[in-house]
Amino acid sequence: EITGTVSFGKETKGKVRLQITDPDGVVHEELVLKEKNILVHEGQVVNKGESIVDGPADPQDILRLLGIEELARYIVDEVQDVYRLQGVKINDKHIQVIVRQMLRRVQIVNPGDSTYIPGEQVERSELLDTNDRLRSEDKTVVTYNDVLLGITKASLSTDSFISAASFQETTRVLTEAAIMGKRDDLRGLKENVIVGRLIPAGTGLAFHQARKAKEEMDDSERRAISMQEAQERAAMELSALEESTTADAGDEPATPAE
Repeated sequence: EITGTVSFGKETKGKVRLQITDPDGVVHEELVLKEKNILVHEGQVVNKGESIVDGPADPQDILRLLGIEELARYIVDEVQDVYRLQGVKINDKHIQVIVRQMLRRVQIVNPGDSTYIPGEQVERSELLDTNDRLRSEDKTVVTYNDVLLGITKASLSTDSFISAASFQETTRVLTEAAIMGKRDDLRGLKENVIVGRLIPAGTGLAFHQARKAKEEMDDSERRAISMQEAQERAAMELSALEESTTADAGDEPATPAE
């Protein structure tokens, strides 16, 4: 957890006393089992986050000490190692999409001038938007810690209760949503597919952009657009009716002269 120089003390009850002295001269001590393969030697300088014993690293420690980028790289490499052993080639982006979802929530440390409370977990994108707004208003921004969630928990902690209910624990998710009076804004792909709407991607993106622009308008603008759309529909219906009438008149047989 620190950068410093390695030294070894006396063995204690089958454990090796490993000491790291930081640049300020403070000694940090760890007891390591003798059976463990120690990767460092006397007098070696180690950096923060570097492994000192053999074995898999704890992802939570990597996140806390080295940050999101190092953790994402570690998880992708570990998953790729499993596929490579089976001779399977897979692009990193497919794993990175999953890792991104596992890291999309953060925990509030200091809410600053926002309405959050300490310890609350929120979406990273929502928090970044909040901080941008607070900076523009010269207010105190929110400080937070990154959070690593498992795949199941990440799926259930989404803001969309429709998406969460379709994954697992349907009864519990829907019950909580009803009790708390939640509202689903249908922002993601999954919830839009479930309710039978166009997804906010590809050819369906224009529909959602138009809907979003309409939501941001005031009532007078909405009424004006609705009236214009109604007039256009009426004009189209009238034109279709006139074409139909003209076609019917042309099909009538001519009356013979007496």
